[in-house]
Amino acid sequence: MELALILFIVTYLGLIFFQDYRPYISCGSALIYILLGILPVSQVFSAIDWNVILMIAGTMGLVSLFIESRMAARLADLMINRMPDVRWVIISLALFASIISAFVDNVATVLIVAPIAITVAKKLNISPVKPIIAIAISSNLQGAATLVGDTTAILLGGHANLNFLDFFFYAGRPGMFWITQVSSILATGVLYYIFRDNKQSIEKSSVTPVDDFVPSYLLLLMIGLLILVSFVDTGIPIINGLVCVGLMLVGIVYRMSKTKTVKPLINTVKDIDFYTLFLLAGLFVVIAAIGQAGVIDMIADIFVSIAGDNLFFIYTVIVFFSVILSAFIDNIPYVAAMLPVVTSVASAMSTDPTVLYFGLLVGATLGGNFTPIGASANIAGIGILRKEGHKVNAATFMKVSVPFTITAVLSGYILNWLIFGSL
Repeated sequence: MELALILFIVTYLGLIFFQDYRPYISCGSALIYILLGILPVSQVFSAIDWNVILMIAGTMGLVSLFIESRMAARLADLMINRMPDVRWVIISLALFASIISAFVDNVATVLIVAPIAITVAKKLNISPVKPIIAIAISSNLQGAATLVGDTTAILLGGHANLNFLDFFFYAGRPGMFWITQVSSILATGVLYYIFRDNKQSIEKSSVTPVDDFVPSYLLLLMIGLLILVSFVDTGIPIINGLVCVGLMLVGIVYRMSKTKTVKPLINTVKDIDFYTLFLLAGLFVVIAAIGQAGVIDMIADIFVSIAGDNLFFIYTVIVFFSVILSAFIDNIPYVAAMLPVVTSVASAMSTDPTVLYFGLLVGATLGGNFTPIGASANIAGIGILRKEGHKVNAATFMKVSVPFTITAVLSGYILNWLIFGSL
């Protein structure tokens, strides 16, 4: 067990300090665990959660087609034309980003909405820095709302066997979707206060034309089918992944038939984040290996020895430990590593793990908003600003992100405990 633990620590430190090489580190570490015999070769394939891998790949492909159709830009234009001043334009764009990101990857959401904010800022001769920050952190918040909202939510769904509707209602109680909505409303109030003085009027602009609605229909169909299969026992463990990949392939074939070229296939494949997919595949094997070696149970025993039988204490530790770590490191490897630990903690305490699962999601997903490097969407937003000639330091970012995140995390922390603490 000692060797497995040391290798895991080295692996995780590598993921933190060498982010450009994370897929190589996770897959290389997985290979070492296999070669050392810690995880038998016969268990490698089953260790990888293929449902999660396929869901992420399929959703990314559909999002690529959706962005190309310009439907999101059209919806944003329609909304902006109904706003009375800049303050409400910024708030509406942040809310629009949060709504989209409940169903679309957070980075993709920023790539959709941020250019619109840039255009508005240029028209009104105002800085786009704070509006882009508001868009990025709003998209991160809603990533916890649904099964397909963010990679962390997909990981939780796969690990805890949660379906699409479980994020709305679980065990007869309001789920993460409603917890996230309350957090979003309260955090948006913080944004309103921050932008309260931006009362410049805004001219109406032309609406982005859309000549292909099929990607939008496919995205809606994906959500509908994910809901449908949650009611049906198909007996297929990767059914969610097959739905997402299947609809992506339908979209690609449709675009190829329409354009008479293979460019839609090439462009869509390019937009799939294989970096994240290989990172996760390697991590799944690593986590299975340390589970086999007893490391996960050991870490869980440490948590339980600290908290005793006090569920509220261990819940609080998990939430705010996740917030602190996610402010500085990517939450994907962290959540992937912590999910089995949380399961083991709940088992050792003979309690239902739901409140701890959702607490992990609250802390890890919302906590990434504290700093510019805490979430990929934040990095993407700052990258867009950099291309526009705007340098964003941590202090500028955190003037918006800190009050927003504190409000979102505390409300999610309290609500989740009130709803699921007694389950």
